Amino acid sequence: MQRLLLTIPLSLFLVVSLRAQTPAPVPAEAIDITGQWTATFETQVGTQSYTYDFVAKDGKVTGKIKGSLSDNPSDVRDGKVEGRKVTFGETLNFQGTEVAIAYTGLISSPNEIKFTRSVAEFATEELVATRVKK
Repeated sequence: MQRLLLTIPLSLFLVVSLRAQTPAPVPAEAIDITGQWTATFETQVGTQSYTYDFVAKDGKVTGKIKGSLSDNPSDVRDGKVEGRKVTFGETLNFQGTEVAIAYTGLISSPNEIKFTRSVAEFATEELVATRVKK
């Protein structure tokens, strides 16, 4: 019984000591996404090719978006970048109808962003945008 009573405090001491040595999580390194990016992906209306021209500054993202289904580029709306997360919107004019598209992305490397794209209430698509090398 005495051995058990000694073992419990020792176990607690070890757990507390190990927790104290665990390093704090490192914040995600910011990656500048300024520049041109491209993506080709499947949708309900067929294969689409997109070009994104991003300008990132002080946590905000602006720029232009050009898709294969639209004659004119659209603006990046409400763009934000926080660590490795990037979000923005697009208003696509498709056959005379404005369609709201929301993007949520994870910057997986300096040359790749993995996006989930929500097209109004119609569809959700996954795509990978790659940086255009100059």
